Amino acid sequence: MKRNQYGVTFYNPSKTYNGYTLFAPMGCKDTWLIDMQGRAVHHWQLPNNPGCYGKLLPNGHLIYGCRSDPDKREKAGAPKFSGFGGLLREVDWDDNLIWEHEDHFMHHDFYRMENGNTMVLKYIKVPQKIAAEVKGGVPGTEDNGKMWCDSIYEVTPDGKVVWEWLSYEHLDPVEDSICPLCLRKEWTHGNTCVVLSDGDILTCFRQTNSVCIIDKKTGDIKWQWGCGLGELAHGHDAHPLPNGNILIFDNGFHRAGVELTSSMVIELNPKTKKIEWEYRGNPVTDFYSAACSGAQRLPNGNTLICSSMEARIFEITKKGEIVWEYINPFFGEIEFGRVNWVFRAYRYGPDYEGLEGKKLSPEKFDSWNKLDSSSVFRS
Repeated sequence: MKRNQYGVTFYNPSKTYNGYTLFAPMGCKDTWLIDMQGRAVHHWQLPNNPGCYGKLLPNGHLIYGCRSDPDKREKAGAPKFSGFGGLLREVDWDDNLIWEHEDHFMHHDFYRMENGNTMVLKYIKVPQKIAAEVKGGVPGTEDNGKMWCDSIYEVTPDGKVVWEWLSYEHLDPVEDSICPLCLRKEWTHGNTCVVLSDGDILTCFRQTNSVCIIDKKTGDIKWQWGCGLGELAHGHDAHPLPNGNILIFDNGFHRAGVELTSSMVIELNPKTKKIEWEYRGNPVTDFYSAACSGAQRLPNGNTLICSSMEARIFEITKKGEIVWEYINPFFGEIEFGRVNWVFRAYRYGPDYEGLEGKKLSPEKFDSWNKLDSSSVFRS
């Protein structure tokens, strides 16, 4: 099998969901839209590094989280944990600013709602009395005596907060314990914020190894899976599928009782709490990202996986056959060093309404598009 070091390394056109893939390298100020050959067809320039990714809206605009001014963040007292952002921007196809929301405590994820509002995640301090009761974590590893957790809030286009949920008011300090191998500076480390069709919110807490559904009306956690029971090992990107199941990227970090460290993508039935489908590498060690990452179920039943720390975006069939693979060639500096990581990636079909009337121009990027069709392996 012929493979390139970067770009598209494998492509089976007859088995893929053909379209365009959106990704934002974590160490660069760019968001790219590429075709199946790995050629750039559009590009947006960010003001700062992403914190952590972007999404193409149905109106053709790009909404993305990026990192706010570091001096302002420090002055505000915001923690500099992984996934920090502080600035949420919406731009049109030509990179003109449409909307912006700044909150130096925002991190990881956001969700544009049907009413035009946006649901976001932010860091908040845990009250000292509650922090002292939280079980788990490595003793003495708080953030200068502080422990942080998550708030989820809904903000209007004019910046008004109309709903907020504070995790420390609804989690149990004993039952919702921190992974024993993690630092106590964070209780929850949320990385997912999805508004469900009934208005409730689906989230994923990395530190407690749990996926939860929050009742928006009461604030109660109406459904939960994981939470120290061994099913999940620092998961990311939980989101619903059309069949009612939940797709989750299970990183596999700090997984108990295993000899070989690996990641999985799982499809969970929320009613039975049984895993109905899963993907592992073959061998299992060929697929592993300890942090970040995500997965998207495509219209043809395939799954697009973004393995962040491998800088690898790949598409698999239901049976686990790899039919497309791309390795991000862009490197940049982040707090962990010089990397080419990608937090999440999304595939959009040619008929996606956000692409309607848009000119996709690989010829504009001839100097960058070095991988031509002759260098791509097909079967």
